[in-house]
Amino acid sequence: MPFTVLLVVLLAAALHAGWNALIRASSHSLQDAGLLVVGAAVWSLLFLPLLPLPAQASWPFLALSTALHIIYFTLVGLGYRFGQLSLCYPLMRGSAPLLTALLAALLFAEVPSAGNWFGIAVICGGIVPLATESRYAGSTTATAAKVALANGLVIACYTLVDGYGVRLSGQPLAYTGWLFVLTAAALLVGSTLLGRWSDWRQSRARWVRALIGGGCSLAAYGLVLWAMTRAPIALVAALRESSVAIAALIGTFFLKERLTPLRLVSIGAVTVGAMAIKMF
Repeated sequence: MPFTVLLVVLLAAALHAGWNALIRASSHSLQDAGLLVVGAAVWSLLFLPLLPLPAQASWPFLALSTALHIIYFTLVGLGYRFGQLSLCYPLMRGSAPLLTALLAALLFAEVPSAGNWFGIAVICGGIVPLATESRYAGSTTATAAKVALANGLVIACYTLVDGYGVRLSGQPLAYTGWLFVLTAAALLVGSTLLGRWSDWRQSRARWVRALIGGGCSLAAYGLVLWAMTRAPIALVAALRESSVAIAALIGTFFLKERLTPLRLVSIGAVTVGAMAIKMF
């Protein structure tokens, strides 16, 4: 993996951890997850008129990814309603890389080298203690764990769909922008049909947070999709999970979650895994 791509993915990881923390800090996490998508769509509409449409071959992937992202953001909001960042985020992001690597090997014949498999395994191994510690500490519920694990599967699915779709699109930035616009449009239509649009209109005080979080989400995923055009999908997906270590630090310094020695070891394991992916 080229060094530039490595830095881009790490930046995306930091942005991703940041917008998750914004939702976790909210007292209306499910609603704010939807608002964040709309915020990302607003930013997307600023540059999409300047870009050509993604290639037609990528449109089916874009449609499928839209459906998956609706599920994803819904589960993000539900997960943070029931559990803390220190449990939900590691389970969501930690279960995804291994599933992504296995599916990529089966579907796209992208088989990582032994060293890369080591890096993926170490990253996943470093994430597990972060989740188990929170669970045994009684800081969350079984419902949050189930929601987060289900979202890990959704993440693995949309990672592969978008990793392939963005390659066909010829326009990574346009593909990302349209993904958020279509997802936001679907959420707005759904909220209107369910009679919940009034709740969104009453959320004006949180629109600034939505625009900030939406910008972070858009930038994070756009950078990741660009990286997937320059490096194997499974490796980018695994390195992106270094966001777990960043989220642990955010949880400690901003959400007042305790940084235990076990968490420090986990952060170190994630770092070693990321280095292994770069070296091998």
